[in-house]
Amino acid sequence: MEVLDANKRTGNVFNIQKFSIHDGPDIRDTVFMKGCPLHCIWCSNPESQSGLPEISFHSSKCIGVKSCGDCIRHCPQGAICPDENGKVEITRDRCKICEVCQDTCCATAMKVMGKQMTVGEVIAATQNQMSAWRANGGITVSGGEPLMQADFVEELLRQCGAMGIHTAVETCGFAAWADVSRVVKHCDLVFYDVKIWNDEKHQKYTGVSNRMILENLQWLSREYPNLELIVRTPVIPGINDSVEELEKIVDFLKTLNHLTDYELLPYHAFGSNKYAQLGRAYELTGAEALSREKIESWNQQFRKELFGQKRKGGDGLCGKSHP
Repeated sequence: MEVLDANKRTGNVFNIQKFSIHDGPDIRDTVFMKGCPLHCIWCSNPESQSGLPEISFHSSKCIGVKSCGDCIRHCPQGAICPDENGKVEITRDRCKICEVCQDTCCATAMKVMGKQMTVGEVIAATQNQMSAWRANGGITVSGGEPLMQADFVEELLRQCGAMGIHTAVETCGFAAWADVSRVVKHCDLVFYDVKIWNDEKHQKYTGVSNRMILENLQWLSREYPNLELIVRTPVIPGINDSVEELEKIVDFLKTLNHLTDYELLPYHAFGSNKYAQLGRAYELTGAEALSREKIESWNQQFRKELFGQKRKGGDGLCGKSHP
């Protein structure tokens, strides 16, 4: 049986964001993996949810069928046609993600989200950031959910760690414990999301139960006491944006064997335009976020409960960074 070269192990990556400052200490490269078992209605990276490649169409970039129309003429599936505004629309159930529209679009309005990359290719794509890593930066694997591609992420983090690069992962924790364990053992830092305490509400707004998430967090704090572990909660309007709701999460966190920090992440709608680009509707249109000052005040209160003193919080944003 042929043994696969570790550098040739592949994963579905939809972006590598350089000079990221919200995904760990100092300046980092963030590798965004495609696919997530959760479908949070506030997700700022909806292109990460499906594990399959998708076409993103940026209508404001399209120069229109009168000036161009190359995507219509070249689409082998006939999945693109003019719309009522003189631009184009995609019949997505016909699209085979052949990438012809992306390759022919002179305005870069069409983009395929998701690309198979090898571990070696990802490491090569981040090599020019060695100066940032020497300045205490590093590499963070995000998503989507990195644990859905545990084989790839484990090998990527193993190799980065062997090179002396600080490693971090952002996870929702919805995975088999075996996958959690084999990935985090190559991490210096784990960002772990606990989004909603009530399981019924968690299922309603994310699509899955939170039981496995909470159980894995307990195991993680117990089995890896030397790991830097930061739990994050996005504060979402009308869903969990009250002290009473958040206190239930804090009470749970008090039972953990080990926790480095707890961060509340202010809601934002920066990714809402991506839904239209994917042919989907954004369910939280018009939602009004609480002020950053109020959330920071709550966060300091919760940190005092958890750690007995005030801590300076991070400048996190709801969800992941924005490719």
